[in-house]
Amino acid sequence: MAGDEASVTAADIARMAGVGRAAVSNWRRRHEDFPEPVGGTATSPTFSLGAVEAWLLAQGKVAELPLRERVWQQVRAAGDDLRLGEVVAEAAELLLGQGRPHTVPAPAWELIRRYAEEEGGPGAIRFLLDRYADVHSRRLAETPAEIADFMAHLAGPDAQSVLDPACGLGVLLAAAAPGLRAYGQEYDDSLARLAQSRLALAGAGDETPAAGRKRAGGRAAGGTPETGGEVRTGDSLRHDAWPDLTVDAVVCHPPFNERHWGYDELTSDPRWEYGLPPKMESELAWVQHALAHLAPGGVAVLLMPAIAANRRSGRRIRSNLLRRGTLRAVIGLPPKVASGGTALPVHIWVLRKPTADDRTPSRVLMAEADLGNLDAVAERWHEFRADPDLDVDRPGESRTVPIIELVDEDVDVTPSRYLGTEEQVSAEGYLLLRERLAERLGRLATLVPEAVPGTGQELPSVTLAELERIGALAVWQAGRFEIDGSGDPVLTDRHVLDGGAVETRTRPEGRVRIEPGDVVAAIGTGGLATRVIEETGLLLGPRLVLLRPDPDRLDPFFLAGFVRALSPGATTGTQSGSTRFDPRRAQVPRLSVEEQRRYGDTFRRIFTFEAELRELTTSGQTAATALTHALAAGTLAPPSPLA
Repeated sequence: MAGDEASVTAADIARMAGVGRAAVSNWRRRHEDFPEPVGGTATSPTFSLGAVEAWLLAQGKVAELPLRERVWQQVRAAGDDLRLGEVVAEAAELLLGQGRPHTVPAPAWELIRRYAEEEGGPGAIRFLLDRYADVHSRRLAETPAEIADFMAHLAGPDAQSVLDPACGLGVLLAAAAPGLRAYGQEYDDSLARLAQSRLALAGAGDETPAAGRKRAGGRAAGGTPETGGEVRTGDSLRHDAWPDLTVDAVVCHPPFNERHWGYDELTSDPRWEYGLPPKMESELAWVQHALAHLAPGGVAVLLMPAIAANRRSGRRIRSNLLRRGTLRAVIGLPPKVASGGTALPVHIWVLRKPTADDRTPSRVLMAEADLGNLDAVAERWHEFRADPDLDVDRPGESRTVPIIELVDEDVDVTPSRYLGTEEQVSAEGYLLLRERLAERLGRLATLVPEAVPGTGQELPSVTLAELERIGALAVWQAGRFEIDGSGDPVLTDRHVLDGGAVETRTRPEGRVRIEPGDVVAAIGTGGLATRVIEETGLLLGPRLVLLRPDPDRLDPFFLAGFVRALSPGATTGTQSGSTRFDPRRAQVPRLSVEEQRRYGDTFRRIFTFEAELRELTTSGQTAATALTHALAAGTLAPPSPLA
């Protein structure tokens, strides 16, 4: 498909005009001459790019269609979403001066060249890579740039070579690659090619790695002396494209909870030096794959699901990693920060491959990081790396824990277990705790939502049953079932009522899978609670109600706020004395989508304020307890009276 056959979605039109999707929905409703859909579905239609462009210009919505949007729509038109990676990869390679056009049509290539003349070749490549990642954000679990930089910092500064065996679009590898000999592998060929282009922009080592000139098992994605580094295609666990390679550093964000990683055919693989990875713990296979590629003294930094720190099936491997001095640090990160948009809590594991003359270390660094203290935690790691006997105790942030405390029956390496502040707190530690608490209190004031006086009139309403009947809403209700602790993350009533990270798991067979934009409702002692889901990969837990609005007709935050506020008539008692929520009896105001979004924005702010207030209350109580204990123990004293 090319030229005027290109099609666009409502989200694309919003980008073209520089407005929100609600405005596009409003145009469709108010303007009879708005172009009719040419494809897609009823809830996600597509429109002719040529017709949309002509309408926007005629209506004065835009003076001229931005060149970058014309570029992207022509690229999208060159193939369906399944082939989009191939088209984007070829476009990026052409901009790097590699190859000739095959899948990129001439009109699209002409626009790409024009855009590159305006923005520069690197800027055009980054635009294509970022827009591709945005289109496939639900499928790709890419490492956020801040976390990628943090992980690269942890792996350095002495490394001369780096490997990422599951590099995806290459964000993490590119963060670690500047000035180094860089190697990557990716299962999907299009992603491998895109990662190669990103690596070229990152300025990896001046020469192609010697091992990169051999086709050792996997298909090369096109490393050259000009780009430095090489990314190869293939399944790293089953078909390692770099079988004889050793590097100074490995960085990796492996796929989580991968069930078919090769357990049956790899049971006797020599990489399992620390133990055969359990079938349901693919992450421990990736850990040992990374270690197998490290030179003695090299460092591996892997992003891991938090549950890998305490699953019973992985105890033996965790114990061996600790006893041999290989697992050197575990760093907790907040949910949503580094797990591809999911609510799963994640950790960073830092491992070092022992050398022949190493003395087995006696401590492991445990830390909790957020976007505000990444540099401080990285500094703590480098201090500990230089002095493995260093005694660190900064309450709430980091502590070096004796290994003997960890290798018990559970072998739990969850950092938060070892960073509590309820015992003795040093003067330095309390000052840090007080400073961080004061910062959060200051931030809380900025989160208090604004509102203005209203008319006091009751808004006309509509039941959710009616919205379901006209197709604006779908409703699912989960009955009672057992959560078995294995499988996919499952949202429970506790997570909806009290917030917090989703750590529970259950098997997905027969369960409802939640999507971003869904509203989940739960009944508790304090009444009905609702939560708008902004993560991927969650299952609907027992006794929960899921509301899935059509985003072109119902704003999810508007829905969540008013369902919570107007729900008393929809809750009923049962013979057992429990309370039940009947979603179809709930009501919301009958408002235009634009008005819904205005209310929804305020509800979103309320929910954010509530979550921060809840977390701050917990932190404040912890600080008060810590100070009380420290004063009693004599590690802290009251301030001196003013002279």
